[in-house]
Amino acid sequence: MPETTPETGFERIRYDVPAEHVARITLARPELRNAQDYQMLHELDTAFQKATTDDEIKVIVLAADGPHFSSGHDLTNSASGADFEPHCMTGGYLQPGQAGGMANEEEFYLGMCWRWRNVPKPTIAQVQGKVIAGGLMLVWPMDIIIASEDASFSDPTVAFAVNGHEYHTHTWELGARKAKEMLFRSNALTAEECRQLGMVNHVVARADLEKFTLEMASEIARRPAFGLKLAKLSVNGALEAQGQFNALRHAFALHQAGHANARAVFNGIPVDPMGIDVIRQLSKS
Repeated sequence: MPETTPETGFERIRYDVPAEHVARITLARPELRNAQDYQMLHELDTAFQKATTDDEIKVIVLAADGPHFSSGHDLTNSASGADFEPHCMTGGYLQPGQAGGMANEEEFYLGMCWRWRNVPKPTIAQVQGKVIAGGLMLVWPMDIIIASEDASFSDPTVAFAVNGHEYHTHTWELGARKAKEMLFRSNALTAEECRQLGMVNHVVARADLEKFTLEMASEIARRPAFGLKLAKLSVNGALEAQGQFNALRHAFALHQAGHANARAVFNGIPVDPMGIDVIRQLSKS
């Protein structure tokens, strides 16, 4: 039987079992529009690991409280990887200069996103409202994306003089030309545009989002767990044969060059504040 109350022990997220064989992980910082600090990401990784190692769970849903799924990275985050038990075994979190910054981002961004992408169970993102930059890094590792009609997706981080957020699967998610447009213009794509591009599986009314998602999760959970695992490995393997992980590592290295350049030349201040204004305005939504 599904759990009737969420598991305690988390501060930034919730974990419950809303349907038989379905785990749900919910971002729970609605007052900050689910901005992700390192504690939230560490808790997310712990929750994904819990669901993965529980043989009673066959499908994992990632949802979010509040009007918006995620405003991206919490720019006030002051923690480092040294404050948490490492999950991706990067190390060097307190090294000076870009070395320490790269180590932290390898742990909390590239490393954890790739772990979630490779969870051997189907994962579904239940998305409403705005998803900005780092928010995409939570959505894109999931296998299926279900969005409400009001959802929108953007990556305005070129304003930081970087090449996009750290989990750079833009080309696979949107296609090369639309990915370039999103990055160059910092514009948001609607849920319906993303459905037409193949990034989003279904667009539903906001009032139906949770029900639709849980119904699909329950349908998938009736399939044999081993068959689901093998099907996911097969599709992910095709992406890897296309060089997806090598491309991710390449883009991540370019991202670190962008960070180092911004700190040296602009003192970390965005060259173009337009994208940052988008993030700041979200906190007022």
